Amino acid sequence: MAKGKKGEGNIIVIKRIEEAAHGHHGGAWKVAYADFVTAMMAFFLLMWLLNATTEQQRRGLADYFNPTNEMSQGSSGMGMPFGGMTINSAGQLARDAGAIRVEQGHRPTRLDIEDEADELEAPPTAARRGPPGREEAPQATVTASRPGPPAGDFTRQGETGQRDGDAARMTDVALRLELGRREEAAMEQAAQSLREAMAEDPATAALAGQVSIEVRPEGLRIQLLDADGLPMFASGNATPNERTRLLIRAVATAAAQLPNPIQITGHTDATPFRGEGRSNWELSAERANAARRLLLEVGIADQRIRSVSGAADREPHIPAQPNAAGNRRVAITLLRQAEAPRAAARAEPVRIPPRADTSR
Repeated sequence: MAKGKKGEGNIIVIKRIEEAAHGHHGGAWKVAYADFVTAMMAFFLLMWLLNATTEQQRRGLADYFNPTNEMSQGSSGMGMPFGGMTINSAGQLARDAGAIRVEQGHRPTRLDIEDEADELEAPPTAARRGPPGREEAPQATVTASRPGPPAGDFTRQGETGQRDGDAARMTDVALRLELGRREEAAMEQAAQSLREAMAEDPATAALAGQVSIEVRPEGLRIQLLDADGLPMFASGNATPNERTRLLIRAVATAAAQLPNPIQITGHTDATPFRGEGRSNWELSAERANAARRLLLEVGIADQRIRSVSGAADREPHIPAQPNAAGNRRVAITLLRQAEAPRAAARAEPVRIPPRADTSR
């Protein structure tokens, strides 16, 4: 306070304004918005589950959230197991059991520990229902031994099982035979188509005598054979000529009708190979591989080729004359995929008249 006259000092007034805390600005909308977003998320989740699950899966989900109590099928109305009855309920442990009935088994009585244990594990006898308003007491059953089926029952069961097994085996055999017949018919059809196609084409009709077509137990075998003065390959090597290419194209047309795997085997005659370091084994294998390349060129898939091999002169086409031209050949076999019928090995080969030939 400034100094002045006594009693006349200046009065200083300090004004202090206390600001009260701001009130709530109404954030309840955030809670409502969060509830809305949660509900939308649950809705879209439900829609996704309905679209992405099967009827059986939806039943499983429903049972997970609302499990079915298989034991609460009683009449108590309380939804409790065993109809709401416990061992403490009156009359559950001690009730009039009525007369004891003894059942005689088919085997003599055995008083040992196993029989006693089996008797203890036997389920209790359920109460029998009487007329409305009346319930009969269950009868306790004492069994002297485990009743087994008579010997005749075992015999009948064995005969039934044997008949079922025989029927299953007969069904399996019939199925395999039917598949074999169908494959046999398909091979016959392909062989006939090849014969007709070669007969209709003048270029291949003249070479029909150099083609042997036969349905064998291992499959449909088509052999391209040499003839006198008409070899399939150049002498002493594996270079195919134009006749070979023409016949390979005809064979590929027939092979395209069937999905069966293909086996290619080269053969030679018994004339020793003229050259050092090589033999008929190498020559026959090279000719088989040349046939494989020609098949691939005309559209046969490489995955169908099962094997390519050379047999040299070990499997002559004309055994009586090992040096005959018909022994020099390439065999293309469409292998069976099903079991061949027993009477299906019908061969219709077109054989070349045997005549010795010194050319290779």
